[in-house]
Amino acid sequence: MLFSSITFIFYFLPLVICGYFIIPEKYLRIRNGFLLLASLIFYSWGEPVYVFLMIYSAFFNYFMALEIKKEQKRGGSGKRNLAFTIGVNLFILGFFKYFGFLMETVNGVFGVNIHYTALALPIGISFYTFQALSYIFDVYSGKVSAQRSFLKFALYLSFFPQLIAGPIVKYRDIEKQLSERTTSVDTIGQGAIRFMLGLGKKVLLANNLGALHTAVLALSGDEVSVATYWMGIVAYTLQIYFDFSGYSDMAIGLGKIFGFTFNENFDHPYISKSVTEFWRRWHISLSSWFREYLYYPLGGNRKGVSRHIINLFIVWALTGLWHGASWNFVFWGIYYCIVLILEKYAYGRFLEKAPGILRHIYAMLIVMVGWVFFSSTSLPAAFEYLKTAFFLGGKDIANMTTLFFLRTNLMLLATGVLMSTKAPINWFRKFRKRFPLASLLIVYFIMLLSVAYLVYSSFNPFLYFRF
Repeated sequence: MLFSSITFIFYFLPLVICGYFIIPEKYLRIRNGFLLLASLIFYSWGEPVYVFLMIYSAFFNYFMALEIKKEQKRGGSGKRNLAFTIGVNLFILGFFKYFGFLMETVNGVFGVNIHYTALALPIGISFYTFQALSYIFDVYSGKVSAQRSFLKFALYLSFFPQLIAGPIVKYRDIEKQLSERTTSVDTIGQGAIRFMLGLGKKVLLANNLGALHTAVLALSGDEVSVATYWMGIVAYTLQIYFDFSGYSDMAIGLGKIFGFTFNENFDHPYISKSVTEFWRRWHISLSSWFREYLYYPLGGNRKGVSRHIINLFIVWALTGLWHGASWNFVFWGIYYCIVLILEKYAYGRFLEKAPGILRHIYAMLIVMVGWVFFSSTSLPAAFEYLKTAFFLGGKDIANMTTLFFLRTNLMLLATGVLMSTKAPINWFRKFRKRFPLASLLIVYFIMLLSVAYLVYSSFNPFLYFRF
């Protein structure tokens, strides 16, 4: 079930909100149970079989955390149970997400034709597996106590607002909220506004930008030009931001409605003036997860330059692989690894002295090229696209198709660029303080437009659902 669907907005969500608030606030255990049931229904809506996989993950990690603490209380380290738990979680993730990729690679490398059946990817498995692992790591290190209530732990792992595409929530960030939380008219209103604005990002901006990108990819022959391909890159760059940040906004807003506070997942990444800064602002929950649970344990940058480079390579290769079972994602991760190493050890100090506008252009050029690898179906397809974009494909700089796309999509692209900056949100906050009623009407209008679009137009699923 998608947040940006009529079924969710007008049936599932109203029923869940009504059911939740009918239960008195003092009966938090019942409220938690109700939210857990709603989350399981939400997850099983499209593929009911895989809900059992998530339930198994909840049971397994719940009991293994208790076993780790028992072993530590008996004087042991808990390392064997920790290793076993990590191994099982990664095996499940790897089996469902990377089995087809592994068999395809084996067939290609060794020139064989081993028959295999590609498995359907359980939606959100990368996200809830990483949440489970963060909990296990924190229990092992003593940062949190093992949760003795299975109900609370299962709700943490399966809570529907952030279940399918994040943000990746660490258990310690909402541990207290599972046991005590309050809601008010103000927090409910803030959550609803955040949800509606996120819906507008997804439906009004991301979907239309995605349609432009798809149209560019469908061009052939003389229709293709350098400028048109760059228009496609810009469209995808904006699409993936509004798609994913829109989902995060909706997830954070829904959490607030039910009394949960999730950390921000985006901080206007396209205003960055370096790639290092970009990754401090993009998909913050994933970056912080890899930094805390992999990069720092490997030694970070504390063991010399060579070890630092090796650590970065490991982290970024796995970051790419986390995003998808394909070599273009692995290359995408290594691509960023190389850029970040160069910024750190080669030209970073010169970059800091350059004019701000040049630094911004540099960062966005690197990011947009990276999105070509991310959006392409294969590594050769990505290089073919870039070959044309960088004047090596023998295509005209522009043509009539370019003018048509520019004329019909200029306002959309300009709006997307503007909305990716801090200016609109800063303006809206000031406007809201002075004219609260008028600002609320603007939000309702965005919601109305979004619903109208959903009723009368087709739309794309969230891009990050496949991860």
